[in-house]
Amino acid sequence: MAIDTQTTTTGPRTAAPANPEDAQLSGRAKLVLFVLCAAQFMVALDFSVLNVALPVLGKDLGLSQSALQWAVTAFALPSGGFLLLFGRIADLYGRKKLFLTGLVLFGAASLLATLAWDPASFLTGRALQGLGAAVIVPTGMSLLTTTFPEGPLRDKALGISGTLLSLGFTIGMVLGGVMTDTLGWRSTMGLLAVAAAVVLVLAPGLLPESRTPERPRLDVPGAVTVTGGLLALIYALSTAAQRGFGDVDVWGTLVVGIGLLAAFVVVESKAAAPLVSLPMLKRRTVAWGNIAGLVTFSMMSTVVFVLTLYLQETLELSSFRTGLVFGVQGVASVVAGSYAPRFIGRFGARRVLVGSLLGQGLLGTALLAVGTDSGALLATAAVSLASMCHLGAIISYGLVVTSGVPDEEQGLATGLVTTTQQVGLTIGIPLLGVLATTQASLFDGVRTVLAADAAIVLAAALLVGVGLGLSRKRG
Repeated sequence: MAIDTQTTTTGPRTAAPANPEDAQLSGRAKLVLFVLCAAQFMVALDFSVLNVALPVLGKDLGLSQSALQWAVTAFALPSGGFLLLFGRIADLYGRKKLFLTGLVLFGAASLLATLAWDPASFLTGRALQGLGAAVIVPTGMSLLTTTFPEGPLRDKALGISGTLLSLGFTIGMVLGGVMTDTLGWRSTMGLLAVAAAVVLVLAPGLLPESRTPERPRLDVPGAVTVTGGLLALIYALSTAAQRGFGDVDVWGTLVVGIGLLAAFVVVESKAAAPLVSLPMLKRRTVAWGNIAGLVTFSMMSTVVFVLTLYLQETLELSSFRTGLVFGVQGVASVVAGSYAPRFIGRFGARRVLVGSLLGQGLLGTALLAVGTDSGALLATAAVSLASMCHLGAIISYGLVVTSGVPDEEQGLATGLVTTTQQVGLTIGIPLLGVLATTQASLFDGVRTVLAADAAIVLAAALLVGVGLGLSRKRG
């Protein structure tokens, strides 16, 4: 089933308007986009909605302070570890079919987490939520990129999707605190169960099915090594913030993860039908685009985390006033999402990507001017403007990676994009959080993290610009 402004592997491709401002979505196309974006927003919300509720949740279920990290890690492990595998399975056996399966799993897992009666049942629900997210995210993104033709229509669709992805993470932090204070922590999980049910009701009649025309054998050795490697890597980095990198379990798991990912590269070079096409990874746009995505997600999530500590612990702002700061940031992200496709249409995705990274890094540097007795206004302005640049980077890096990729490999390409997103959201805080704990005071630690964050983003902007060959080719 195809709609008049979309393309799928089973429907005809329509001509894309030459100007992004001429890209108009039909009523049905808007509904399809709403369903796909709602699913992505729901998963983004899940990343942050529980953070504020963790202390209350721990007391209610009997989770110790040291065990609270598992409320986050139990979700992050499967959501990041299985993305590539499910993205490829969707290519082969049907993206819509797997997308709906993921929604059922996510909704049931959210209900289990809502009704949890002990730590084991809650963590089981969180792990199954993560597994459902690992199905929903790559299948939803590949349905989007195969539904809307490459050009202004896809630019607009990805712009809306990227805005909601960023907004979901921010709103989750604010909404989680409000709901926990008024309705209890279980309401945060119940909200996700309701959201999954709504999307599941709408999706079957709206979404087209798409898959690759051929069904080669699934690369099992590749699936085992990449999934195991990602699981080990995410586990190591997620626990490093609590135990430190000197912990035997942390560095041992890190070594195992790197070894498995190295084995994955060897396996893929010899596989007849590889899970990840090495020639695709060698494409300049795929490699450098994903590096940019990893940096922008990991570093922006770190800024949000340390600013939360700064506003509440150093400036002693209330949870409500802290929420207002990130509410302004969310509005800025919406504004950026509406304008980013126009900039991309005028300057090209590559230039917007590099420019957005430069802006994010420079505004991160501006945050170093905050003080111990004031700085809320500066923090609000700088993080909001940085989020606008971050949103531009999110949208443009997705376009850089997926543009020019044939429909039969869109699940793989979007699987790489979404794996980068999930891993980026997971690794930034553990990596730079170690810097915060080694300083004399929390404020000194926050400044150290902000300085390292800005330096990494600016260095990445320069490297990505050179890697994408902007001096030789416009785009």
